[in-house]
Amino acid sequence: MPEQETELKLLEKLQPEPAAAPEMPVNEVSGELEQPLRMEEPIRREEPKSTVQSLRLEEPLNLEPPANPDESANPDEIVTPEESINREEFDRLKTERDQLVDRLARLQAEFENARKRAERERISDREFATANVIEQFLPVLDNFELALKSEGSAEQLRSGVELIVKKMEDVLRQLHVLAIPAVGEEFDPRVHEALGTMERDDMPDQHVAEEIRRGYKLRQKLIRPALVRVVSNPKQKSE
Repeated sequence: MPEQETELKLLEKLQPEPAAAPEMPVNEVSGELEQPLRMEEPIRREEPKSTVQSLRLEEPLNLEPPANPDESANPDEIVTPEESINREEFDRLKTERDQLVDRLARLQAEFENARKRAERERISDREFATANVIEQFLPVLDNFELALKSEGSAEQLRSGVELIVKKMEDVLRQLHVLAIPAVGEEFDPRVHEALGTMERDDMPDQHVAEEIRRGYKLRQKLIRPALVRVVSNPKQKSE
């Protein structure tokens, strides 16, 4: 075909011409070659290497995971926290810890003993104070018993009871217990407790007209308020 012939001609033109053989020196007398013909070594044509073959690592790549130091190490050679520091320092710290724990236990025991001792002392002081008060009231109780055993008249019995009441007031005064003034005093809700009102013209309004039960104070502390009736004066209200 014409196309194939054209391609063959192009290939023939592209092929390099054969190189001329080099002239060898000839001896003019003998007509022999001065040097023996040396056969050149055939030219080796190196084939191109692939990309994968051309890459050569100097050292093989280690793809294995690093070994666990805890697994690779000898169990006998593992250093414990106690051995990582100075042994003397560890013993000193341990001794201090034991001393602190023992001291804490002793302090807790002492605190518990002090609390119980304070409770016993408080109960003892309260019983002592109660016994002192009872001792002062025992003569009053004796007088009441004598009054019940007496065979006198009603007037004599009344006089005896009045003496007992006076004796009772003396004992209360020694204990710093004072009666709260009531009748004729202005009504004070801090020490008086009103049970009702009474209409009276001879007393100022909002004053105590009658004492139903006496009240008492221990020094400045209120023991019980006085039960009273308060005056209601209509004349002062109208004004």
